[in-house]
Amino acid sequence: MNLPKYSMGIGDRFAHQGRAQLAAFVKARDAGVEVTPVWNKSNREHNIIHSEPTGVREEADAAVKALGWKAAYFVDADHIGLKTVDRFVAPSDFFTIDVADFIGQPADEAAIKAFVTANARYAGSLRIPGIEGALDITPSRIEAIGRKYLHAVKEAGKVYRHIESAKGRGRFVPEVSMDETDQPQTPVDLLFILAAIAQEGIAVQTIAPKFTGRFNKGVDYVGDLKQFEKEFNDDLAVIAFAVKEFGLPANLKLSVHSCSDKFSIYPAIRRALGRTGAGLHIKTAGTTWLEELIGLASAGGEGLAIAKDVYAQALGRFDELCGPYATVIDINKAKLPTVKEVEGWTGEQYASALRHDQSNPKYNPHFRQLLHVGFKVAAQLGTRYTDALKKFEAVVAKNVTENTFDRHLKRVFIGE
Repeated sequence: MNLPKYSMGIGDRFAHQGRAQLAAFVKARDAGVEVTPVWNKSNREHNIIHSEPTGVREEADAAVKALGWKAAYFVDADHIGLKTVDRFVAPSDFFTIDVADFIGQPADEAAIKAFVTANARYAGSLRIPGIEGALDITPSRIEAIGRKYLHAVKEAGKVYRHIESAKGRGRFVPEVSMDETDQPQTPVDLLFILAAIAQEGIAVQTIAPKFTGRFNKGVDYVGDLKQFEKEFNDDLAVIAFAVKEFGLPANLKLSVHSCSDKFSIYPAIRRALGRTGAGLHIKTAGTTWLEELIGLASAGGEGLAIAKDVYAQALGRFDELCGPYATVIDINKAKLPTVKEVEGWTGEQYASALRHDQSNPKYNPHFRQLLHVGFKVAAQLGTRYTDALKKFEAVVAKNVTENTFDRHLKRVFIGE
């Protein structure tokens, strides 16, 4: 089971927008670029929504059937580990193995010594096609990388073999994720992480490192764009080298997490893909939920009332909702509108504040980030919320499709 060249992970908190999301992929195909949809949902999100992974499979299958989609598609068990994977095994065929929490934990000394010995031939000035200059690699640097990452890779191996024992060899797409950590990985780090993955026997198809800069939820990238472009290009070069050098799967590609609305880095990504012919997997996650709110607000009536209620409750529960996401949001509470102010808004005013249109002076990234993490409020509204999604399906779906295609698929894979 191989992941095609281009793929995009799409989250759908409440499992109502599968057809609207897939319609965007149909538009991309009609524009000449085939991107594989990957529906993803994490264990944490399932627990908050009180849903099950089987629901994601049912949503994806129903959307594919309804739109007559004949190409590949996948269901991703997002950010799982050994303790959480079992509930995902049956319905999923893509597994994001997240081992960020194991980075820096000590590996067995004998394993570290064996790792250094196995990679000693790379010590010196290593030149990798596509990277300017030589990489300075010493035995001590290889050892330091082993001490930082080897335990995490071995944990990934445990999870991979656990999934393989249930699904069968070659019957799922494995991704290794190391993005949710404090420090970005350098190209040299990535090279030896991939060496360790190969030595662990993981048939990895995508690798998600951490990049420089902030990838906050649902808003644009914050950081040095030139540095990001250099890192991205260097990582592509390392992956191409590692595939040949370590015998990793030929379709191994870079994965960029929390890529929702990172508009400023999309041109650099598109340039790199065009120059190298490399593949890419990106995850857009929770912006579909925000498009639901935009659609409800735009519909007016009960839809607008629900959107206002969600904001009022989210603001009142600020610390509770923001705490789990503290490292991936940056909200200035002083720039959040008051509940009274929002109560007086029209649907257009609400949508303008929330929709990620940086040319609109009414757009408020702080308002957007709070609502991004506020989906727990909507979940607790229960059928009041989901019934509104059904009632106002047409206007909600229009926003979901436009967001997925115009702001994401088109900008990354097609171009303006």
